[in-house]
Amino acid sequence: MAALIHARLDPETERQLARLRKATGLTDSELVRRGLRALAALPVDGKRRIVGVGSFASGKPDLGSNQAHLRGFGRG
Repeated sequence: MAALIHARLDPETERQLARLRKATGLTDSELVRRGLRALAALPVDGKRRIVGVGSFASGKPDLGSNQAHLRGFGRG
């Protein structure tokens, strides 16, 4: 028999669930199952990892903190 879980959702999480339900056509149960699987696939050593960090060398030691590097970024 499948386990039954009850969860309280804050308003923002409830809106996100409704948006995902509408966008994907999946049930709440399937969305929760997929979310749990995605979390279970993450490292469990307690350290968060950002995808792409350390993947390239820009040559700019202050790339992430200097606003000047972003001037004009995203403008056609």
